[in-house]
Amino acid sequence: MKRRSLLIAASLLAALPLATLAQDGEQRELSLEELSAYLNDLGSVETSFTQVNWDNSISTGLLWLKRPGRIRLEYDEPDAGLMMAFGGSLAIFDKKSNQPPERYPVRRTPLWLLLERNVDLTDQKMVVGHGFDGNHTYVEAMDPKRPEHGSIQLRFTSNPTTLKGWVTFDAHGGNTMVALDDFNEDVEIDNQMFNISKMIDELVPEENR
Repeated sequence: MKRRSLLIAASLLAALPLATLAQDGEQRELSLEELSAYLNDLGSVETSFTQVNWDNSISTGLLWLKRPGRIRLEYDEPDAGLMMAFGGSLAIFDKKSNQPPERYPVRRTPLWLLLERNVDLTDQKMVVGHGFDGNHTYVEAMDPKRPEHGSIQLRFTSNPTTLKGWVTFDAHGGNTMVALDDFNEDVEIDNQMFNISKMIDELVPEENR
């Protein structure tokens, strides 16, 4: 099941518009040391994204990432969803429901690796896959103490090294893929963009909190 999910995710990524994948120059495989250094140096990112869901439906939206610990994915209509991580907590809002968000500790989701303060992909207990498909270097990692929380496969291009997206896998083999458009690093992003309590105040009527 896991191998089949990896093949499906790879084929879906390859099927996306070339604008999401193109980079100037020849691609090469990046080492785990290079990828760790890149992630640890990655600061703030603002970009648009395309998401291929577990049922092969496609969503689009805007993404803000502020490492460590903060991410926000705001989905376009008709999804109108919102996912935020801040202070070790991840919240998923349905903006049409008027209900509080679903909340999880970030550490119990595959996204923890992307948001970790200090990333060390040379920890072989964590990395379960690393390779090159001709366009992307990919690395798949999971929490070895909590394999039931799933894994994440990060994808990068070289020249220069750039995060292009990821695929998250749950414990049952389901996968969700996010492909990032081009972005500028180190943009200024207000921390309030990731404030879950503030968003609850804005989206959830007081009687439903």
